[in-house]
Amino acid sequence: MRRPDAYFATVARGLETLAAEELRSLGAGAVKLQFAGVAFEGDLELLYRVNLWSRLIYRVLVPLAVLEAESAQSLYQGVHTLDWSPYLQPDQTFAVVCSGKNAQLNHSHFTALQVKNAIVDQQRRQFGRRSSINTENPDLVVNAHIQDNQCQLSLDSSGFSLHRRGYRPALGQAPLKETLAAALLGLAEWRPHIPLYDPLCGSGSFLLEAGLQALHIAPGKFQRRFAFQSWPDYDPDLWRHLRQEAEAGELTQAPAPLWGSDENVETLEQAQSNAQAAGLGEQIYFFSESLNQIAPPTPEGYLICNPPYGKRLGNAEDLGDFYRQLGDIFKQRFKGWTAFVLSGNPELTKCIGLRPARRFPVFNGALPCTFLKYELY
Repeated sequence: MRRPDAYFATVARGLETLAAEELRSLGAGAVKLQFAGVAFEGDLELLYRVNLWSRLIYRVLVPLAVLEAESAQSLYQGVHTLDWSPYLQPDQTFAVVCSGKNAQLNHSHFTALQVKNAIVDQQRRQFGRRSSINTENPDLVVNAHIQDNQCQLSLDSSGFSLHRRGYRPALGQAPLKETLAAALLGLAEWRPHIPLYDPLCGSGSFLLEAGLQALHIAPGKFQRRFAFQSWPDYDPDLWRHLRQEAEAGELTQAPAPLWGSDENVETLEQAQSNAQAAGLGEQIYFFSESLNQIAPPTPEGYLICNPPYGKRLGNAEDLGDFYRQLGDIFKQRFKGWTAFVLSGNPELTKCIGLRPARRFPVFNGALPCTFLKYELY
């Protein structure tokens, strides 16, 4: 496969700057921020390295062409004129993933159908047979993004959203995406030498991501397969080298302790199961504790949590007392600590009763939230 050296990383809204910094640290060049993504350049090794090491992005796309998409017919014709044989053979499977819309192409399934039909019709004329669709484990993933009257057509080197690390079979209620948890740790400027405590840990998102960072574990190591491993120019020796290099750099002990507590015993069991699957079973200390009983385990450190805010969990009207209690505990028991709270409800945030030192606007999925920093004296 003749691959251009231009790539595009998709990322959650508001995290483009953090993602750009991460990509530069991995060796990316010509980094350029765009809406919900970052364009960058690099070689084949960088493509593999970003999939293996990125903690913040969703997918690494390889742009192929920008096509006219004023109608279903114009999109079909544009896709049909591209030569698909360097990327896809009839004995391989593929899937089409679509996003965006315009007046004529306003349904993702319909748009995907035009792209699919154009590819398989070309194959029938060229080979007399066609590839099958496989949405679960395809050899090639074609990404089509509609904006205005154009379609950005790309190949997806990841094949799935990288926020699904592969280590977390057990999910609590309304868990944070791993990519968002990692991003919030970055916004907090947490470093592995700083003790970290989540008193509302749920299934453990913050602590799992912190543990991976502390032990320098590549999040992509848990994945069974990436889409680029089915591409014609896949270099298994290079991929093996990068994986071995990553494993050789792993640490065996976190520099500072990581604690998580929750009053729900079943949820704690899920968190412990997730930690074991991530190789962090001996690194994160989980214990059952109700909020009104928590106490600082060390004289100073970072406290981080994602309390319910009435959108997906709990009733917003009943949570005011909970937030007031949270603020009182911060103020009375955690002097010397720095606290961080993800909130999706400004009115509940006021109930904490503390003045935040910083506010970071972020999105938890489609929900606008604020990540608040409190310096506790």
